[in-house]
Amino acid sequence: MTERPKTPREPISAREPLVLIVEDDELMREALSNLFASIGLEVEVFGCAAEMLQTTLPDVASCLVLDIRLPGMSGLDFQGELAKANIHIPVIFMTGHGDIPMSVRAMKGGAVDFLTKPFRDQDMLDAVTLAIERDRKRREADRIVANLQTHFQTLTPREREILAFVSSGLMNKQIAAELGLAEITVKIHRGHIMKKMDAKSLADLLRKAETLGVHRAKA
Repeated sequence: MTERPKTPREPISAREPLVLIVEDDELMREALSNLFASIGLEVEVFGCAAEMLQTTLPDVASCLVLDIRLPGMSGLDFQGELAKANIHIPVIFMTGHGDIPMSVRAMKGGAVDFLTKPFRDQDMLDAVTLAIERDRKRREADRIVANLQTHFQTLTPREREILAFVSSGLMNKQIAAELGLAEITVKIHRGHIMKKMDAKSLADLLRKAETLGVHRAKA
């Protein structure tokens, strides 16, 4: 029997938190879809890992409910592929044949939970709620860092250099001596840095520098 060529799926359109289900058992997919829909979550289902890999995921808080044993790529191998692709969606594993080595590998890979079938609906809902909240916080943190990086890119090389000195705790006079500049010049640069980084205070500027990992290079 000739297999039909696989075509990319349409991008998922979601505005609410999204639960992705990868499970080859149709009855289980339907049961989980109904469970998650009952608390207002959007759901997208896949019969295997390859189907999900062909889909463009939306930029919303999400989690992945993933069966360990799947046709083709296993759930654990799929978890590894997601990590390699820098896709950080939280994973909840489910299995009817779990064992300790499997659960250890899954949790070391960053899984939120490892549920053995049959599991209580509430246990699954609790795990999904935790996973979505974790993903929401990660996305918010990523947005903050991206915004800071945008501001940082507007700094001149000299301003970045001075910011590194400031983040190391040096006073204007010390920075001026290090760079062979007049102290007033350093003050002017610091003013520009504060404005470009949208910093409300020195403490705010230092927090932003720390978030970006801006430090004075060691001699």
